[in-house]
Amino acid sequence: MNEVTARRARGGGGSARRAERTAVSLETARFITRNIPNFEILNDEALQIIEWNADTVLEEIGVNFVENPAALQRWRDAGADVRGERVHIPRGLARQLCASAPSGFTQHARNPARNVEIGGRNLVLAPVYGPPFVRDRDGGRRYATMEDFRNFVKLGYMSKWLHHSGGTVCEPTDIPVNKRHLDMLLAHMTLSDKPFMGSVTEPSRAADSVEMAKLLFGADFVDRNTVMTSLININSPLTFDATMMGALEVYAQAGQASIVSPFIVGGAMAPVTVAGTLTQVLAEVLAGVAYSQLIRPGAPVIFGAFVTSIDMNSGAPTFGTPEAAHITYGAGQLARRLGLPYRSGGAFCGSKLPDAQAAYESANSLNMALLSGVNFMLHACGWLEGGLVSSYEKFVMDADQLGTLHHLAQGIAMDDNGQGMDALREVGPGGHFLGCAHTQANFKTAFWRTDLLDYKPFETWEEEGARDTETLAAERVKKMLGDYQQPMLDPGVAESLAAFVAQRKESMPDAFV
Repeated sequence: MNEVTARRARGGGGSARRAERTAVSLETARFITRNIPNFEILNDEALQIIEWNADTVLEEIGVNFVENPAALQRWRDAGADVRGERVHIPRGLARQLCASAPSGFTQHARNPARNVEIGGRNLVLAPVYGPPFVRDRDGGRRYATMEDFRNFVKLGYMSKWLHHSGGTVCEPTDIPVNKRHLDMLLAHMTLSDKPFMGSVTEPSRAADSVEMAKLLFGADFVDRNTVMTSLININSPLTFDATMMGALEVYAQAGQASIVSPFIVGGAMAPVTVAGTLTQVLAEVLAGVAYSQLIRPGAPVIFGAFVTSIDMNSGAPTFGTPEAAHITYGAGQLARRLGLPYRSGGAFCGSKLPDAQAAYESANSLNMALLSGVNFMLHACGWLEGGLVSSYEKFVMDADQLGTLHHLAQGIAMDDNGQGMDALREVGPGGHFLGCAHTQANFKTAFWRTDLLDYKPFETWEEEGARDTETLAAERVKKMLGDYQQPMLDPGVAESLAAFVAQRKESMPDAFV
């Protein structure tokens, strides 16, 4: 019997260690601060060309602000050439306006221990956003419900490596369109104490989000601090619709953060080339961020880039591709030169199931985002089928893998303990390091450990049912939901939120479109 087998057989403190590993934990890791360099794919000349071309797009081609006369007037007053709904922004004006946007900000959670810092060397991880469908091993693919939404909020709260509760983690189709934002916000505010996102599907719903945040945090606190980050998508190419801009106006005026993000499928909504797409991304972001500063100089805003390519045979979007990586790396450089926090990346995949394709594509996307300098990563877990599906099993699979990003970002420790010279001296030639003092002092934290994947010997794995990763993930979902413990909330605040939701729902008829 070798030493490793003997240690397993003796057990020792094994039962205590197993109890420790299986105990319910509500620990949330601090947001990531990178100790590794960003990967920079573009040289200075390339960056200058793209920046020049983006200004050319804004000046010569212009951008549309549709059905929004107030926005057009703001641009006129700022010095832009407005022709109908087309805004031509003189070279340098957008960049000048963007200068008042902060390079980073704190998003406050109702539990201050879970506040996040967005910008600089930091990376904040948030779950999937927007799918109308959900999938799990037992129920298959189906339209999402409010019960599913609450379940995903609970899973996000229970996930150690996830820093943010997100926004529309799935679209609850059993609730009227004009009222579901109230239930979704109430779930984030009461079932989790992590930071969350506000509604953007209509300006009045953004206003509801601000009012509910004031009930949760206090009006004075919200007036002075950022408590919401919300996703404002640009209708690429080069079009800013009144719905999204109306939501942006609400959040900017309230001092709340917005992600200004083109939604681009390369080859369909942008040129097929990387440099051409980056030019369009930068032009759209410059216009959107500049507009936020016309509303309120100093309003927090994030440079967003959601870019994928298209399969030229089927027309379907593709994920985890080298072209998407090139664009994500390049957009990170452009964001840093602009002095803005950067949003991109996620556990992207086009697969219909949480299978090998999903794993390959998601791993490519997650690692790319880490190295590109992303500060806010939406869709970090749960994304399936090109964003049409929130998957229960993939949610916990991805959330487990986010732990690897934390450890990769730590870099290599070069202090006395990290150098390991004491261990080398103690063991010497021909020995082993399992029992040395350095190993004993570091074994709990030396290596990242999965809470999901199977590393048991073949015989044990077979005896336990030869479970694949999706099966293990399904079991983990059930355990996490079973272990869920709702965070404490002041009863008066909870009552105020419930009353606000009830009053707003009663004030309007149901609408499902």
